[in-house]
Amino acid sequence: MNIFKAINKFSSKQILLTIGIIVIAFNLRPAITSVGPVIGIIRDDIGLANWSAGLITSLPLLAFAAMSPIAPKLGNRFGNEQTMLFGLILLFLGISVRSIAFTSTLYVGTIFVGLGVAVCNVLLPGFIKDKFPTKLGLMTSIYTTCMSLLAATASGISIPLTKDLGLGWQKSLLSWAILALIGIMIWIYLIRTQKSTSEIQLFEASGFRMLRSPLAWQVTVFMGLQSFLFYTTVSWLPEILHSFGYEMGAAGWLLSFMMFISLPATFLAPILANKFKNQQGIIIIIGLCALFGYGGLLINGPLPIMMLSITLIGFALGGSISLALAMLGMRTANARQAGELSGMAQSFGYLLASIGPIFVGLLFDLSHSWFIPIITILIVSSFMLLFGLGASRDKYVLEN
Repeated sequence: MNIFKAINKFSSKQILLTIGIIVIAFNLRPAITSVGPVIGIIRDDIGLANWSAGLITSLPLLAFAAMSPIAPKLGNRFGNEQTMLFGLILLFLGISVRSIAFTSTLYVGTIFVGLGVAVCNVLLPGFIKDKFPTKLGLMTSIYTTCMSLLAATASGISIPLTKDLGLGWQKSLLSWAILALIGIMIWIYLIRTQKSTSEIQLFEASGFRMLRSPLAWQVTVFMGLQSFLFYTTVSWLPEILHSFGYEMGAAGWLLSFMMFISLPATFLAPILANKFKNQQGIIIIIGLCALFGYGGLLINGPLPIMMLSITLIGFALGGSISLALAMLGMRTANARQAGELSGMAQSFGYLLASIGPIFVGLLFDLSHSWFIPIITILIVSSFMLLFGLGASRDKYVLEN
């Protein structure tokens, strides 16, 4: 009820901005999560090894890492709204090029997808802190939940679009360009009716202060390890389940189930985090869910055990991503610092995350078993818990 009361107090300008934020959130994951369920089909169609198939998911993360330090400068130079529109245009072009059935266009388009998503990823937390300074937890919950909702939808319908409707993987992945085009049109309208924030100088450079902050590094590594787990899971969970005897369609729907079941944790984590001075209790719950969830995959038990494991993984990934994004605002004193921390965390963090799909695919190629890759994921989950405990302390990254 308090949530609805808070939304009812939004001005007409804030409502329009909320719509713009939601449509960007809708575009941040489908172009990536739609790949996981059909990665085996792409691999077999083009003739890729598992490690090079994992590159399809890792390339956007490398693009995130490359673009994240640049995005704040672009936002400062051209305005945050205009720069996020540019990100949506890059995303649209990337989805279109990626759907051409050649190895080169697959990789080039994937890079453009990553660059476009990175621009919006980096600018959005600081943009929200500036436009909704008293509703940071609520707005973070709204946009991360919308992001996760479309991520789940994309993974769930990828196989039906590819096989049941007979579109093939190219047209199935291309369909998400429609959503990017809708986002482009909405943000063109917003830019024409809203005053640009470029003159506010939200993301003015501050030298190397962030790089010298231990807390900033803890937030960065926590985000990186969380993203390592998310993108590795999105890339390889369907293949893991397929190796356990599940049909690819069923494996894709189980991945979608994991993402849908993550939505309550995604929505509640930032709101609950706002109620406490530190978030270490929430981090412990998230860490335990990850450890027990991924540990359950080692059992390869009956469907109820598998569903429980996937549910725990969903809770862990949903809560950790929204909490990591909320920390970009909660661990900073103002919107400028939030932008700086966002650029740092998403640059170094996604560089770390990009290792995941490739490394796990390589481990499987070498061992011909999912045992060692899952053990590796459990080790990463343990480190995510440790760095999360440090990142969740009640401090600012640039606190004297």
